[in-house]
Amino acid sequence: MKTSPVALECRVEAGTTIVHLAGAWRLHSLPAVLAVLQGFELQRAERLVLDGSRLESIDTAGGFLLLDRLGKLGCKPAAIGKRHFGEMQGRLLDLVRERMRASPAPRKPPRGLPYRLGDATVRLFADLRRAVSFTGFVALDLLKLARRPGLFRPRETVAQFESVCIDAIPIVVLVNFLIGIVVAYVLGVEAQRYGAGIFVADGIALAVCRELSPILGSVLVAGRSGAAFTAEIGTMKVEEEVDAITTLGLSPVQVLVIPRLLALGVAMPLLVLLGDVAGVAGGVFVGATTLGIPPNVFIDRVHSALEMRHFLVGLGKAPVFALFIAMIACRLGLEVKGDARSVGRNTTSTVVQCIVWVFVLDAAFAVLLQRLGI
Repeated sequence: MKTSPVALECRVEAGTTIVHLAGAWRLHSLPAVLAVLQGFELQRAERLVLDGSRLESIDTAGGFLLLDRLGKLGCKPAAIGKRHFGEMQGRLLDLVRERMRASPAPRKPPRGLPYRLGDATVRLFADLRRAVSFTGFVALDLLKLARRPGLFRPRETVAQFESVCIDAIPIVVLVNFLIGIVVAYVLGVEAQRYGAGIFVADGIALAVCRELSPILGSVLVAGRSGAAFTAEIGTMKVEEEVDAITTLGLSPVQVLVIPRLLALGVAMPLLVLLGDVAGVAGGVFVGATTLGIPPNVFIDRVHSALEMRHFLVGLGKAPVFALFIAMIACRLGLEVKGDARSVGRNTTSTVVQCIVWVFVLDAAFAVLLQRLGI
């Protein structure tokens, strides 16, 4: 249907300024509306009334532009009357006028560095308090499991073990093999300058088995399995499956946390062991192809240089790292609120916290073992 052109006409009748609207004051005719308003001049009178007898339609865009222009010409939106408007048109203008009267939300003052440091400190201590509380709940459920072994869930534990260990073997082996190649190549290039290329085997054995394999395996598990734990439990929390478990009289810690904790605790030493083998294999590969060290000579040197204590230190770190990763991941999964954004936020936080704690624990191990002479 053809619409009449947008128009705005001002008349003074008995001391009242009457502004007649015509046409369709809508978003699709915005250029015409702007052109009409830019050329509009107001004839002053005691009162101002909008006349909608010739108005075909109006939406919020048209109403806002009209009232905004009148306001710039000195008319307060609250003092503008109206006549001959349809019911919906009148309500729409009233709504626009009300929104224009509303004061904008106050801007928050910029927060300085002391405030942000204090806020971060408060949130850190609150997070530590929740972590300690969650650790207590898990410890109590582990004691209950020790008294009543029938509460153990073998199927869930085996399924989690397959996910965190068996499925993770390729990526753990590949990464440690490549790290072994990199470390052996860098050490070999420098050692050959002094005729000490054979000592590359010593460096590979100690670095991989004592430090690199536990750290790399834990970082990979944190990014892979830790994030999966949080996302799985968080999704169950959003879909109220955790509440359903509680309603059935079961403990969410027994059903969701302990199987993942036990599976990861068993899986991490195995992954670290495979990482040791893969890292040394990378060193053997570089020694045979670049440094001129035969594989049997390289392996004999590893056997003579790698004392059992170094090997056991690397394996001993694995369960501790696994405990922290599983506890952090499961706790943040259970702390998810009722929306998808919370799942994503807690999953990201899991990966960051797990990696940070792995390096903090490794540094603590290094200082402690050095003082003990191990």
